[in-house]
Amino acid sequence: MIAPPPLPDLVLDPIVRLALSEDLGRAGDLTTDATIKPGTMIEAKIAARKPGRLAGMDAAAYALKLVDPAVTLDQSKQDGDALSPGDMIATLSGEARSILIAERTMLNFLGRLSGIATLTATFVDKVSHTDATIVCTRKTTPGHRAVEKRAVRCGGGTSHRYGLDDAILIKDNHIAACGSITEALKRAHDYAGHLRMIEIEVDNLQQLEEALPLKPHAVLLDNMDNDTLRRAVEMIDGACKAEASGGVNLDTVAGIAETGVDYISVGALTHSASNLDVGLDLP
Repeated sequence: MIAPPPLPDLVLDPIVRLALSEDLGRAGDLTTDATIKPGTMIEAKIAARKPGRLAGMDAAAYALKLVDPAVTLDQSKQDGDALSPGDMIATLSGEARSILIAERTMLNFLGRLSGIATLTATFVDKVSHTDATIVCTRKTTPGHRAVEKRAVRCGGGTSHRYGLDDAILIKDNHIAACGSITEALKRAHDYAGHLRMIEIEVDNLQQLEEALPLKPHAVLLDNMDNDTLRRAVEMIDGACKAEASGGVNLDTVAGIAETGVDYISVGALTHSASNLDVGLDLP
């Protein structure tokens, strides 16, 4: 797969600075200050300890750059690459103090984001025999949405809307507050202009039947069983995109994909992924 480009420094900077500052606190790295003499030079290796998919090298590299831009980072693996236990990811050369200060922040980003990419790749593999696309949601760690959504892309998935400001998604509470699906969609079309996508959530086929004449760009088929999803896809008949949501896990996702939906949104990609075990060691 072709990995997404690194995030711009402008995006990474506040995320990585906060991570470093919460680790260094008010007094810096007391252990390193106490035990490592200035000028001590080392070489360290970052390697995978479990199989998975790599993500987060952009954040890890930026953390190292903020601590000490003189430390060299030579990557053996790129974001999006498959990892086997023992695979070398990168070699670091430079001041021991700098490498040890940056170590935990770098590994936190790599472990967390590679875990997301790994889980995403597992879901993507489960639906590879279909045309369904796995997408993540807004169920991200506060402040880390940019890096977590990029990690999903490193795993072969893609993103639902990034935030509240890039698409209109009419959910059940919006419908309840408006009074009906028809009224909610009419208001959305009046507001949206020609470049904004409109998606509406429906819980049953009766709601779908009401929504379709109002021409949404996509319909979110929420918590429907597979038979109902098939009927919904038949009703939609290409008029808009069909997205399945709810009850999605590794045991169910293939069956959901086989109903013919275009997209399957999986909140677990970002809210329930386990960290991938990645370590930094000195020879």
